[in-house]
Amino acid sequence: MDHKIELLAPGGDVDAIKAAIIAGADAVYCGLDTLNARNRAANISFEQLIGIIRLAHQYECQIFLTLNVIILEREFKSIAKLLSKLVNTTLDGVIVQDIGMFNIIKKHFPTLDIHASTQLTTHNIGQIPFLKKLGASRVNLSRELNLREITAITEVCNEYNVLTEVFVHGSLCVAFSGLCYSTSASVGNSGNRGRCSQACREEYETTPSGHNFPLNIKDNSAFFDLPALIDAGVHSFKIEGRIKGANYVHTVVDSFRKQIDGFLNTGELTQDGERLYKVFNRDFSNAFLRGDLNQSMFIDNPRDNSKVHAVSKFKADESQAISVVQIQDVEQNLQTDKNDIEAEVVEKIKHLSIEKVPLTLSFSGQLEQPLTVTVTTTGFSIEQNTFTVHSTSLLRASDNASIDKATIEKRFKSFNNAEFLLNELNCDKLNAGLSIPFKELTALKNQIASTLNNAVDIIPEVTLPKLVSHPKSDTKNASKAELSILICDETDVALTEITDADIYFKLPDAYKRGCTKYVGFLQDNPRLIPWFPAVLIGKDYDAAVTILEQVKPELIVTNNTGIAYKANALGIKWIAGPFLNTTNSYALLAMKEDFDCSGAFISNEINAMQMKHIARPENFKLFYSIYHPILLMTSRQCFFQQSVGCEKPRIDNGCMLSCDKSTSITNLKGVSFAIDKQKAGYPSIYNQDQFLNMEVIEDLSDLFDSFMIDLTNIGAGDKASPDKALLISQFEALLSMQVKDNQSAVKQQLNNLVPESTNIQYHNGL
Repeated sequence: MDHKIELLAPGGDVDAIKAAIIAGADAVYCGLDTLNARNRAANISFEQLIGIIRLAHQYECQIFLTLNVIILEREFKSIAKLLSKLVNTTLDGVIVQDIGMFNIIKKHFPTLDIHASTQLTTHNIGQIPFLKKLGASRVNLSRELNLREITAITEVCNEYNVLTEVFVHGSLCVAFSGLCYSTSASVGNSGNRGRCSQACREEYETTPSGHNFPLNIKDNSAFFDLPALIDAGVHSFKIEGRIKGANYVHTVVDSFRKQIDGFLNTGELTQDGERLYKVFNRDFSNAFLRGDLNQSMFIDNPRDNSKVHAVSKFKADESQAISVVQIQDVEQNLQTDKNDIEAEVVEKIKHLSIEKVPLTLSFSGQLEQPLTVTVTTTGFSIEQNTFTVHSTSLLRASDNASIDKATIEKRFKSFNNAEFLLNELNCDKLNAGLSIPFKELTALKNQIASTLNNAVDIIPEVTLPKLVSHPKSDTKNASKAELSILICDETDVALTEITDADIYFKLPDAYKRGCTKYVGFLQDNPRLIPWFPAVLIGKDYDAAVTILEQVKPELIVTNNTGIAYKANALGIKWIAGPFLNTTNSYALLAMKEDFDCSGAFISNEINAMQMKHIARPENFKLFYSIYHPILLMTSRQCFFQQSVGCEKPRIDNGCMLSCDKSTSITNLKGVSFAIDKQKAGYPSIYNQDQFLNMEVIEDLSDLFDSFMIDLTNIGAGDKASPDKALLISQFEALLSMQVKDNQSAVKQQLNNLVPESTNIQYHNGL
């Protein structure tokens, strides 16, 4: 091993951060009370962050701040203010999801180190150079990857000087991170905004296979896979758990610290991992890492499993049946252990302080002498430090503009801030009736600030320049938008004969090795615009790249940044698909400037007002899907094992290519959700309603160049699909009508064709 191993711990509140530091974490990631993907965590204030950074650095521990949500247009002004403050701290890195956030940090705050969040669903080698060009120094890989896939990506990361993080412990999402819309589709609680309502942990009506929590999977733990991850070249071992408390964090971090250090010192794993079962867990699985996706990954209990484990272990150790009293003793012993853990953690962290550093400024000076300021800092765990600064000019007599205590307080009160507690401004040794130019006071203030900031000059606040919103390239039809169509069935190519609309062809998520079928198909049908899916792992990414290289289409739509990077390298025009979660102008600008993107779908998660002020880059098209199945989540795991059952105990290579089952599950409120698995597609869950938004045509036709309708039938389950030719003709009629009153009959016809529909997200937004 020739690289450093980092143990990266969660910190949902101050005590949890202290517990992580004292347990031996090399770094801690935490969030402020806004703009992070764990809004349910207690989180911290900016003032607390400053104290936490200071405390952590005393223990040679780094602090990374989570800004890992998608950003709305109106938020960038306040984000610039926040980043302007962060850039003047010793923060070690920011964790980012939004492509627009990458853009402004790279341009305006280049000293901030950027880490790509797991919310970016990084799972193939093409995404690494994409994220590197955006400004990422490290990437957090998708939790669904196996060791072989992680190794391949890490090799590419090394080529681009990018570090890799892998989650080694904690809760697992059953869905791909960043691609779960399970609650935003109904009530606006988006996982992409840190408000995940954990629909996967909910109880459902008992399924045919006898399960009540069919989406709930065990927690992740790679406790015994650390040597393999080290061999794979992983830099950072990341623990999940920002909504967990200090007891959990300390126990898990301390366990992993001992396991890592023991292995590095002896070449052997020295810890048995039993302490991990004494704090919250849903039992553990490393099946994703091993590439063995089986039924044992699920557990029909989303709550704490520690008691169940303790009793099961006791039963396994006994040679005969155990009594109720013995079970109660086991549970009581576990509770005693939990209490001991809490007491131990409280004792260990009680002396750790994040309080502001007390600061005293003492001013002194006489006629024809420089003004001198003596600066003294003291604090808990901080040695007293004193330094002095002197004015360049000498003090001169002045009755009208003399420097008094009121003048000094006005100029220097800003030192009472997030980091320092200004205890005293002492002017006892400053003679009265003296003056120096006010610019000298400003220079002294800046010199003090720089010295207190470890001799680093304070960077002024950045005001983001106002973006220019360019007109549509087709100015003759600026008030109208064209129709575009998405298909995935080869027989639907016949639709090209009845419409002039752009037609996208959705390519599969998975391919047979050596697959050339789609190369010939797209070459024979040049009218079709290839549409690449969001997830392309390993050989499937390679196959998708082969299609790109051999077909060489003029234009593609891609929901995968790895394909975007490759298309740009090949000189192929590309459009950012709807699952790239684009919600703001800066994301458009980043894709345009860095990767020559031709256009983008605006996310269906945001509402009309949130879209309205998005600024179009020059020669750039904007798209929006007005009719489609509402995807709730996509998974690498099988949804049928726990719903209707499956004869296969685990997913094998043929499942992705051959399985095309569909079923549904119903929650305890009586709401049903369609489970759909297309051949060569990932298992997915859809809302019972289709998304149908005719309001946007009237509201925002001047913003969008094209409105898309999805005719793939995916997510329909056993429902009859509307006549596609009739749908096309009705949507074309709706888009061509200039007079609002003439649209009512067409709208009624479309509502009849799609009786179960909603556009609530268009109103809810994020």
